[in-house]
Amino acid sequence: MRSANELQVTRDEKALILAYDHGLEHGPVDFADVPASADPETVFDVATHDAVTAFAVQKGLAEAYYPSYEDDVTLLAKLNGTSNMWRGEPDSAVNWSVENAADLGAEAIGFTLYGGSNNEVEMAEEFRDAQEAARDHDMGVVMWSYPRGQGLKNDTSASTIAYASRLGLELGADITKIKYPGSADAMQWACDVAGNTKVVMSGGSKTSDREFLETVETAMKAGASGLAVGRNIFQRENPTELLDALEQIIFEDKTTDEALTMISSVKSSADVTSH
Repeated sequence: MRSANELQVTRDEKALILAYDHGLEHGPVDFADVPASADPETVFDVATHDAVTAFAVQKGLAEAYYPSYEDDVTLLAKLNGTSNMWRGEPDSAVNWSVENAADLGAEAIGFTLYGGSNNEVEMAEEFRDAQEAARDHDMGVVMWSYPRGQGLKNDTSASTIAYASRLGLELGADITKIKYPGSADAMQWACDVAGNTKVVMSGGSKTSDREFLETVETAMKAGASGLAVGRNIFQRENPTELLDALEQIIFEDKTTDEALTMISSVKSSADVTSH
């Protein structure tokens, strides 16, 4: 396993991954509130923000848009994904080879594993192949570790989320993305059992600025190495404001109140200047 300071998708051993694989995983519904977010160029522009350490997209978007942004965006190739129209037991099609992603200029791969699914064994074997190929190309490995399946009684319990975190370590991820397990203590345990693998919190559905930032702050204090976020950024009319705040919390160890005060003062100054 490579140390975090060797990963091109981190900054000061921390990560803020902007994820934009939602068009495949969820469909256009995620773009309805902010129609401009359906345009990949709009979100690629957001990904040039200094706080963003990597931009996770599927193959088609990377091929069509990344060449125009390669100097300003660090590409994280999301190798697998399945549409929300799929109604079978949780699974994720492998849509992109590591070799092709490397040729395009990706610095890391992202791979979803649904632990607990009837398809877990096959998915773990697919992850093995991707992880080993990524090592051959000196690329980082990020696991989307999401317990899911008909055999799981509670896929969001603290013990299940900790198990998801541990899977990343056991199977060779550099960074493991998990859902927030509901409390600081549960998040700390999930980070502790991950060993040297970095743990980042999933952004989840859009919430208020304060609620979201407070959860990120709690996760960071509990030992998380950052955040992998999509909807809480691109579903906002002004996503750069929240990225400014997240930069303060993740990389500068500021509190939510300090981060909100900072973006409020910047906004006030801009309003004065515009007049």
